[in-house]
Amino acid sequence: MDDVFGLYLVMTEPVVGYEACAEAAVRCGVRYLQLRMKGLPRDAVLETARRVRAITLGSDTLFIVNDDVTIARDVDADGVHLGQHDLPIDEARRLWPAPGKRFGLSTHNEREALLASRLSPAYIGVGPVFATPTKAVPDPVLGPERMGTIIRSVPVPAVALGGIDAGNLAEVLRRGARNFCVVRAVNKRPDPEIAIRELQGIWRQERAAKRDSGE
Repeated sequence: MDDVFGLYLVMTEPVVGYEACAEAAVRCGVRYLQLRMKGLPRDAVLETARRVRAITLGSDTLFIVNDDVTIARDVDADGVHLGQHDLPIDEARRLWPAPGKRFGLSTHNEREALLASRLSPAYIGVGPVFATPTKAVPDPVLGPERMGTIIRSVPVPAVALGGIDAGNLAEVLRRGARNFCVVRAVNKRPDPEIAIRELQGIWRQERAAKRDSGE
């Protein structure tokens, strides 16, 4: 299981288009790439998911579908990410029993993180760390310190998420995150590959600083 993989990219309406953004992620070796297309017809999501699956197939980038396990199953994605109000993970596993598939769970507080970790997900999301307009009904902001406390308290890989960008990433990592998710920091850029490499550079720099200090 990947405990430390750095950047987890969620694609939501990238300005360059889903295929170009996915291609940039693959070129940069992004470990997790999630397709998140809220409120659109299933056929539209399925069509885009098939195109992204073709781009990621055979690469080091794992393709995750947000919310809908049947779409993830139909395109043979690498996994599905489930929110607190989505299909329960045990039901998702029953619907998609293929070996090696990864099931991720969103969590927003200490209790949710603890309960989610007991279900043996591939990873959990912890956030939002900062305020973000990504959700129609935002969850309460955790802040970097509380985020770090939650991440350190769970025995499964965790991904910090919510309002993270190049300007605050170093603080998030210094507070205890080893993996982080971004949405707008890449999707809103006309140069996604440059944006990704900038974030990866900050992550590598902070990882090196921790190693040098013996942490």
